[in-house]
Amino acid sequence: MAPHDKDTVLRHAGIDRLFHWLTAATMIVLLVTSLLPILGLDFAWVEIHWIAGVVLTLLILLHVVRALFWQSPRAMAIRGADFGEMQGRRLPGKYSLPQKLMHLGWLVAILVAIVTGWFLMKKVGVPFFERNPYVLSLQAWGVMTLLHGLAALASVFLIMVHVYFGLLPEKRQYLRAMLSGHIPGAALAREHDVGKVERGE
Repeated sequence: MAPHDKDTVLRHAGIDRLFHWLTAATMIVLLVTSLLPILGLDFAWVEIHWIAGVVLTLLILLHVVRALFWQSPRAMAIRGADFGEMQGRRLPGKYSLPQKLMHLGWLVAILVAIVTGWFLMKKVGVPFFERNPYVLSLQAWGVMTLLHGLAALASVFLIMVHVYFGLLPEKRQYLRAMLSGHIPGAALAREHDVGKVERGE
């Protein structure tokens, strides 16, 4: 996080905002193509769904590489100091405890969806995966399908929570930062330990 000018501070680089919104769009496509058929809307959803799944996989891989080599993974680590904000103290770094917990929830939901999704692509058959429904037992396919569905439902819940908190008046500065990249310097100093934020913690 580097100063933008005396009034604002860069919170999210352009590439990180692009990742966020591309991931959001991909998740919406995945959820629409998976849930609408259940509600009775009949359309050719399978191909759209698996293509979006491949796109999501690539986005997550790029995000992991960027987080490991160009960012600080420590920024998302949950530490004892994070619980200090519950007593009204300033945030010890760039992200609050709820934001870190949200990230952890997304980590679990998306990894489960991706891993099970790639197995299910083997079952239905895609251009780069020859169809083989016998690679797993019927019971194992049932578990894969169940886990994939649970990951989708968890994603719906996480999106609802994410949007709700993003629209709260006291949290809108974070939403604006995800749109413009910048956050008011005064707001940052009021709620965050600026030194730790600048060190990427």
